[in-house]
Amino acid sequence: MKRIGIITKRSNPKAREIGARLWKWLQEHRLEILCEKELAEVTGVPGYDKDEIAARADLIVVLGGDGTLLSIARHIRRSDLPVLGVNLGGLGFLTAITLNELFTVMAEVLAGKFTLNPRMVLRVSLKRRGELVFSHNALNDAVINKGAMARIIDLETVIDGQMVNIFKADGLIFATPTGSTGYSLSAGGPIVYPTLNSITVAPICPLTLSNRPLLVPPEMTIITTLISNDSDDVFLTLDGQVGFAMQHLDEITISRAGHEIMFVTSPSKTYFEVLRSKLKWGERYKIPAAT
Repeated sequence: MKRIGIITKRSNPKAREIGARLWKWLQEHRLEILCEKELAEVTGVPGYDKDEIAARADLIVVLGGDGTLLSIARHIRRSDLPVLGVNLGGLGFLTAITLNELFTVMAEVLAGKFTLNPRMVLRVSLKRRGELVFSHNALNDAVINKGAMARIIDLETVIDGQMVNIFKADGLIFATPTGSTGYSLSAGGPIVYPTLNSITVAPICPLTLSNRPLLVPPEMTIITTLISNDSDDVFLTLDGQVGFAMQHLDEITISRAGHEIMFVTSPSKTYFEVLRSKLKWGERYKIPAAT
């Protein structure tokens, strides 16, 4: 590995401080470092945008939380780019490596002693009157959701040319296994093991309670059309970060992207250990005494 990209949580002094320490450590190992502009200002070197870092780096180190990792994942178009996520606080499902492990893990990675966990990515496209107007990747999920004042919306959903249902709900979630512990879980979807590639289709607050989440193979193509006549204030959101306003008869196509995101695995925790820790399985909750 010759080029290391560093992505830090924006406007986070701790992330910039750790990023500067990592930059110095990598310099001592005579490696080329590609920093985002905010960290570059601290280190006094030229900065790069996410697209250039994703295209040129041999490894990307993410210092922050899951949101920071998701922000770079959308720019990655290669399956040969390892991503090492370091959790600096918060939930940290995706950034499972701790700060205390950072430099030890980095030394192992540079020595070639690491394993990768491939994560499926969604390709999400929106057509309006037959023309493509929006297309992005999503590592966690794509969500069609109504605004606070909108009515229940009707979403006609077809999978591989077969009619599934007209969902009458607040919206629909299309989640990867990585995203199964996010919004999909809150909507009653299953937790899916990361390497069990599939797409979860989970309705949000459906009018009919028998409308339950579906798990479909990744090779299938899902097409959902917003058929509600009163469809103002409906949005398509990717990974909770990129949004696009929808219109009546807009058509969303969900399919598997042509690449995967390769996570460097934590040397100290298994996936199930992360689940137990983050979801607090087995813990007893105490009810605060009345005051």
